[in-house]
Amino acid sequence: MNLGFIGTGKIASSVITGICKSKISYKKIIISPRNKKIAQGLKRKFKKIVIAKNNQQIVDQCNWVFLSVTPTVGEKIIKDLKFKSNQTVVSFISTITLSQLKKAIKVKAKIVRAIPLPPISLKKGPVPICPPNPKVKAFFNNLGTTVEIKNEKSSINFWSTSGMMAPFYEVLRVMTDWLVKRGVKRNNAQKYITSLFLALSQDAVVNSKENLKNLVKESQTPRGLNEQGVKELTKAGFYKSLERTLNSIHKRLNK
Repeated sequence: MNLGFIGTGKIASSVITGICKSKISYKKIIISPRNKKIAQGLKRKFKKIVIAKNNQQIVDQCNWVFLSVTPTVGEKIIKDLKFKSNQTVVSFISTITLSQLKKAIKVKAKIVRAIPLPPISLKKGPVPICPPNPKVKAFFNNLGTTVEIKNEKSSINFWSTSGMMAPFYEVLRVMTDWLVKRGVKRNNAQKYITSLFLALSQDAVVNSKENLKNLVKESQTPRGLNEQGVKELTKAGFYKSLERTLNSIHKRLNK
């Protein structure tokens, strides 16, 4: 089968990289020329990549079509593309709902919304999909861990938390820069901080069946450094601010 990607930004590039490194069987991956640098880079790196002349060529030649453009671009271009009823359309677009997609696509294709994140290039991380679809689930299980969501309104909660990627990386950057300002070489600082948070995340995954508040408690000792860290950040409103930001993102998606 042929896979087609409309949009060649960071997420599309990450998904394509994951596919090319996986055991997924496909004939060709046809991608849009919108971001020339990324498109040409993918073509050089992987043998089965074809750069289309335009988006309609992707729709015409592919069994599965992945929509990986911004909401603004999506609203402009999707309605003018001629899809086929036997196609599977997977949308990565955060603010365009299933009903809006069905209206724009017109034909009764299988339409699924998915939330892949950049670590999918490493075949890691969760991929929420809505509505449940056995073939799409099996596909993404080759690239990470598929989470099926029946209710689209519930899927908005997952979209909201996906807005915390850049803030997470910003935390790593601030801590790294703090070490650099105190004389640590940047390479060593980044290696230490990223390794530390990787280990913490892996520990959290191992203990994910338990309430995470247990990890918060277990990682502290009375009058210790971690107790001080949690207390001062709580007093400063760090965690309340995080919750407010999630609420704000959720409100935007729920319009």
